[in-house]
Amino acid sequence: MASENQAVKSATISSNDVDGDLASAHRVLKLEVEALQALADSLGAEFSQALDLFQATSGRVVVTGMGKSGHVAVKIAATLSSTGTPALFVHPAEASHGDLGMITPADSVLALSNSGETHELSDLVAYTRRFKIPLVAITANKNSTLVEAADVALTLPDSEEACPMGLAPTTSTTLMMALGDTIAVALMERKGFSPGDYYVLHPRGQLAQRTIQVLRVSDLMNTGDQLPLAAGDSKVADVLVEMTVKSLGCIGIVTADNHLEGIITDGDLRRHLTEGVFSRPARDIMTIGPKTIRPSALASEAVQIMNEKKITNLFVTEDDIVVGLIHIHDCLRAGVA
Repeated sequence: MASENQAVKSATISSNDVDGDLASAHRVLKLEVEALQALADSLGAEFSQALDLFQATSGRVVVTGMGKSGHVAVKIAATLSSTGTPALFVHPAEASHGDLGMITPADSVLALSNSGETHELSDLVAYTRRFKIPLVAITANKNSTLVEAADVALTLPDSEEACPMGLAPTTSTTLMMALGDTIAVALMERKGFSPGDYYVLHPRGQLAQRTIQVLRVSDLMNTGDQLPLAAGDSKVADVLVEMTVKSLGCIGIVTADNHLEGIITDGDLRRHLTEGVFSRPARDIMTIGPKTIRPSALASEAVQIMNEKKITNLFVTEDDIVVGLIHIHDCLRAGVA
């Protein structure tokens, strides 16, 4: 009988109830959207200064906060860790009972407190000052004790809480969460965090499978100083040194403007290992017209070509200019097979 009564009640919800519910939802979302826009407009040089501190951190970013700020801090630490910035959450109350030992001089601290006067943070903040551990604050109170202690303070705009009583953290925690996301994403971009890097940290589940499917050669290829390249008139002895230093099992022979003339592999060296070979020009022993691939190609295509040709490397070219080199091990490490 009770379940029947409940069904009747559910079926007779009035349109007034629906209208009131939607009005409440729209009010909350409108307040939080406006606050997010105010946050975006308020960001300045302090944001970049905070990124500088986190990027220079050789240890971990320790994220902390109490109550609802603590729940947000847990999420921010998880997002940072999964996007290439090692981080962990330390509960401020537990820190005062031994967990300060989790924080080292190599770390930095990101402390969240809407009021900036959360007393549970006091021991942790004092610890950062004593041992010169960089401290970044996120707070809505620019005149707070936390701001005064911090090396960098990211101040939230003055925004109305969505709670009708103005008490429950709602808008303020949304702003903290969003600011944490901006820090994580900006650090990703500074570090050049790639889909391949993402896969390494997310080897299971649908996200990982989707990452593998869209990995491109440009995400995995070796570039810049990692590239083994030499001119055609270089002595084979010098080519051997360069191959050894770069440790990729081959070297590209290029023109002055980086057009690929040929390739010398470990096998080419062995086949030409005769008296006087080391004083000959590299052009004499190179393989002309090596197989190449474009940077926009899927990494799986590179694996297919290497398997088919029974080779372990492909030079990556764009408009016939060498821009990278992809090795089969780069693909295997990223889970592309």
